[in-house]
Amino acid sequence: MRIWLDGELREAGSARVSVFDHGLTVGDGVFETVKAEGGRAFALTRHLERLAHSARGLGLPEPDLDEVRRGCAAVIDANPMPLGRLRITYTGGESPLGSDRGDAPATLVIALGEATRRPDATAAVTVPWARNERGALTGLKTTSYGENVVALARARERGASEALFGNTVGALCEGTGSNVFVVLDGELHTPPLTSGCLAGITRALTVAWAGAKETDLPLDALERAEEIFLTSTLRDVQAVTRIDDRQLGDVPGPVTRAAMCAFDAGAAADFDPR
Repeated sequence: MRIWLDGELREAGSARVSVFDHGLTVGDGVFETVKAEGGRAFALTRHLERLAHSARGLGLPEPDLDEVRRGCAAVIDANPMPLGRLRITYTGGESPLGSDRGDAPATLVIALGEATRRPDATAAVTVPWARNERGALTGLKTTSYGENVVALARARERGASEALFGNTVGALCEGTGSNVFVVLDGELHTPPLTSGCLAGITRALTVAWAGAKETDLPLDALERAEEIFLTSTLRDVQAVTRIDDRQLGDVPGPVTRAAMCAFDAGAAADFDPR
């Protein structure tokens, strides 16, 4: 395994980040997960734009996106595999202990791990904790993922692969690493970005290609939905067969199947949709 670290490829065993890196000590970093398939990174331009947006929101120096793109290509070439999870991590670099940043340059790490195709359907649960739609990190893909770790562990305990959050006003928001879509009265809806959810790349493409509406929804819409599905980089479009203790009907349902087909067709037509 070869990893891109601060401008060059290194063997995994010799790739080292300081124990004082601000991404390690206080979670001061941003990241992207990109699907690598057949030697190419899917929707890379959109992912790099979001990486830069997250870095600006966190007050990090603007990343050199040309270098990030070179690093992604080098890592994919150095680690051939049919399907992989390409992880781009960009942190505040070596800093004093505490919340203040130091003067060292930012740290850039790009790594690739092998992935397997997800099943067409999965189970999800709701959790009692809320997303803060007015927080300083809202809408940013940061490495501060502690609450997602806790929520996902709760989901695993209940035989599910994802946990879904409401926000502080009780509206449906998102999963730990996915966006959520529901079918109500035959129409496809997903929470708007104002709910506090991340602007998922797969979410945006699904909205465009499948014709979903962005709608403020109460969390209990999950109890009434005829169909539910999740979207994320490695899930693409994945049907939900069970939400909490509620078993849904035939899964994937017709609207979900249409969304799956629309996403697959769109991705096949353009591997880097702008």
